Amino acid sequence: MIIRTDFPYETTREDVRIPMPDGVELYARVWRPVTEEPVPALLEYLPYRLTDWTAPRDWQRHPWYAGHGYASVRVDVRGHGCSGGRPGDEYDARELADGVAVVEWLAGQPWCTGAVGMFGISWGGFNSLQIAALAPEALKAVVTVGSTDDRFDNDVHYAGGSVLAVDMHAWAATMLAFASRPPDPQFVGDGWRRQWLDRLEGVEPLIHTWLSHQTRDGYWRHGSVCEDYSAIGAAVLAVGGWHDPYRDTVLRLVSALPASRVRGLIGPWSHQYPDRGLPPGPAIGFLQETLRWWDHWLKGEDNDVMDEPLLRSWISDSHPPATVYDELPGRWVGEKSWPSASVIPVAYALQGAPVAVASPQHTGMDAGRFFPFGNDADLPPDQREEDAKSACFEFPVAAGEPVEILGRPSVTLRLRLDVPYGQVVARLCDVAPDGSSTLITRGVLNLSARRGREQAVPWPVGSYEDVTFELNGIGHAFPPGHRIRLAVSSAYWPWIWPRAGSEAGWTLDPAGSALTLPVRAGSPGGEGIVFEAPEQAEPLGVVYPATLDEPRPERLVVRDVARGTWRLEVDPRYGGTRVYPDGLEFSEDALEVYEIQDADPLSARTRSDWRIRLHRPELGWDARVETRSELSCDEGGFLTSNEVVCREGDEVVFHRTWERRLPRAAG
Repeated sequence: MIIRTDFPYETTREDVRIPMPDGVELYARVWRPVTEEPVPALLEYLPYRLTDWTAPRDWQRHPWYAGHGYASVRVDVRGHGCSGGRPGDEYDARELADGVAVVEWLAGQPWCTGAVGMFGISWGGFNSLQIAALAPEALKAVVTVGSTDDRFDNDVHYAGGSVLAVDMHAWAATMLAFASRPPDPQFVGDGWRRQWLDRLEGVEPLIHTWLSHQTRDGYWRHGSVCEDYSAIGAAVLAVGGWHDPYRDTVLRLVSALPASRVRGLIGPWSHQYPDRGLPPGPAIGFLQETLRWWDHWLKGEDNDVMDEPLLRSWISDSHPPATVYDELPGRWVGEKSWPSASVIPVAYALQGAPVAVASPQHTGMDAGRFFPFGNDADLPPDQREEDAKSACFEFPVAAGEPVEILGRPSVTLRLRLDVPYGQVVARLCDVAPDGSSTLITRGVLNLSARRGREQAVPWPVGSYEDVTFELNGIGHAFPPGHRIRLAVSSAYWPWIWPRAGSEAGWTLDPAGSALTLPVRAGSPGGEGIVFEAPEQAEPLGVVYPATLDEPRPERLVVRDVARGTWRLEVDPRYGGTRVYPDGLEFSEDALEVYEIQDADPLSARTRSDWRIRLHRPELGWDARVETRSELSCDEGGFLTSNEVVCREGDEVVFHRTWERRLPRAAG
């Protein structure tokens, strides 16, 4: 990593409040170059607290952009951080309307040329696309990283029509804790407590809303830009990582948007900005890449950014299974169009007699983290135990050239169910000569969603039907001497929430079933795609104190042999304890627990506990947030329980619990 301290422009920084049409003010931090000339503005718009939680990351890029001649602006969403108002749902109409108002406010400032760009990862990447689809005139270009165009089938809520147990509940619990954090008196003054209590009155567990919409209805269509790609008038640089669950959005965007104003980039990365150097690498000079994009679309420079291939992607060489890789072996390739003429679908017919598949309910314990962040236990370990609980079909890679794939594999499976409901999970693995099995990609289908995510159709009991679904996109080379393994299971906990009756599984008839791979014909060498070394601005100087406690494992699996239960404990490790240069002491601790019994889908339950403390000793300010969130199910519905306790010092200033039962209609 190159730490840049010398820039074309000196910079200034100030915190401002941006008025919304209804009088609420959003808190913003603005880095600007020292110049008499107006400059374009760049906006990152998030609920994650610019004064503390994202501050270390913000310091890496916003001052860097300002030093290169842009006003770089970080804004907290309404109801979060030091912004006014109450928190709402993800990407609700109020948030997006506020975002449009911020874009227009920036464009109208005397220091701005009137041209605005938006960028962000995850939430900020989502709302960049969504606000672009609202087409404010000043928004000329976006850089969206690790985001989705489809809120129902490619977000943290549902996959293939099934409830994402691993992240729908955990993320709802996280947002409950995040929304309950207080404004910081250092920035909002003596009114912080009144503002905090008003904010808490508006807090509602998001799991209630998300589980109330179990098919792809109007709620999910809102904010899903795949509903109408033509609404996006801004130029889009779409970026993803093969270890990020949102990478398929890049493939869809480069296919759907006009090639004259879209480019795609997919690396080996996790859910992180590609310059941060977090596993798996290699990292790239991402800020330099985006600067070329901004210079072209916001300053009108005639550079070569649009001469790049429509899609640049990383193809990984074969690698042994591991839960973390500092860097993956492989190379960059470029496609002039997508779908690409150099990628051909090749079908591999399944062979053998019909096989009954009734996977144990704990199948999926070795799935790895849904959102890898670059931690040591994020990625799936050796898949041999998972493969043993699945029906496996293998295809040897012959001597000669490797089988190189780029894009989304798919499966067609002929299934018979003896119950109305079921789920199917397909995993694609690279099996080495020593028998080790590396997970390459996977896909999920709730069989009641086989005719579309908008409806739930029970299976005709005792009948065979063919179902086809895609796996997540990937770039990978299977070398000669290895085997391509398709592993198919009827359970995948804790990723997929099981349904009563699903323990019966189903019968798979290989006749008429096939795996289709997107095989790329191309040079096995490099294709001349290179990136500069990663570069960032000088870090903020946050201190991460050492603790005397023995750190708990990131992922711990506990088996109770007598009871037949399995428990997965996850420490998400978002940040831990840190001390900021302005004196703020910030600590957070979270633990997620997932439990299930081998043969009982109704035993599935999750729990997420959060503890957050914000402390300013010089102000005598000490605020604490504790939350508990639980989710379980019975045959007819989901049972949710949530609790929030907030303290100022030792005084409890807010305490609320919610208990709900939500009918299980589909997911």
